[in-house]
Amino acid sequence: MNRADETLREADLMINEHLYHGAINRLYYACYYASIAILLKKGVQAQTHSGVKTMIGLHFVSKGLIPIETGRTFTTLFERRQSGDYDDFVLCDQDEANELRTKAISYIDCIKSLLSEQDK
Repeated sequence: MNRADETLREADLMINEHLYHGAINRLYYACYYASIAILLKKGVQAQTHSGVKTMIGLHFVSKGLIPIETGRTFTTLFERRQSGDYDDFVLCDQDEANELRTKAISYIDCIKSLLSEQDK
């Protein structure tokens, strides 16, 4: 989770510098690291980024532990990161980056809550 928090701070720096594509990449990775943390805590392994997304859906979203809309954030960031990294004409602006940042924070907070519940 430390890596998720650090990566979220990187996204904030990029948003402040108007580097929106990079910020979305970092927002995705912040959520990815949080996802890895909860999967490891549960003893679930995934070999790929798609596998992590699938395992989060299977073990947490489908069971109601992560709300559907919150889980959709990870999928959206996955898709936006993919298109931002590999498609030539993808546009991202400050409004989108800020909206995705808010959603990423909610996703990470949800994971933190699940982790703290499992520690009890």
